[in-house]
Amino acid sequence: MTETGPLYTLKNLSKTYTRGKERIAIFEALDMTISHGEFIAIMGPSGSGKTTLLNLLGGIDRPTSGEVEFEGSRVDNLSPGKLAAWRARHVGFIFQFYNLMPTLSAAQNVELPLLLTKLSGKERKRRVHTALDIVGIADRAGHRPRQLSGGQQQRVAIARAIVADPEVLLCDEPTGDLDRASADEILATLQLLNQEMNKTIIMVTHDPAAAKYARRELFLDKGRFVEKGAGHE
Repeated sequence: MTETGPLYTLKNLSKTYTRGKERIAIFEALDMTISHGEFIAIMGPSGSGKTTLLNLLGGIDRPTSGEVEFEGSRVDNLSPGKLAAWRARHVGFIFQFYNLMPTLSAAQNVELPLLLTKLSGKERKRRVHTALDIVGIADRAGHRPRQLSGGQQQRVAIARAIVADPEVLLCDEPTGDLDRASADEILATLQLLNQEMNKTIIMVTHDPAAAKYARRELFLDKGRFVEKGAGHE
């Protein structure tokens, strides 16, 4: 990985959907630059395109037009196979509702992204333990999701997102299903990953208190960003 240039560069990005005969524009000519090691909170009204933007950054969706560059190389025009490989190597996803497999233990859930790699079983287990330890839940490795609190489940989901050591964590309302105390614990964990492990974090949230954990707050409305000021350092 090189850190001499931007991590992400969005150029003239447009995304539209068609509903019947109606054309719905989510973005039109959106430009954005994200640097290595940023922690960005993206806020905005429902339907403003926040989740769509995360999907474009993560290669889950493709723009209607424009370019998505990652470390100077376009990813929006990769073949499905190459895009999946790029996503597995560089991006971790954290969702509001955890998306854990209920029949698997915490450790087995965290290991899932590594099953597609050529790592040995011993190396996979080492990485899983390290990831669980980083998020402070190694002592729950053998527990299934139903045996964990919401905050603990989200910690497992974060461990799963970081186990392959991606540069970027894309977080879609990661504290939306948690009480305030649990939410603050999760946000502090994300802040730690950003500050001490230099993970670039892009978080969509409706919660102003959550946004304050970020270093940069952006407000997305009508396909445009408005800078909202800095959060905690």
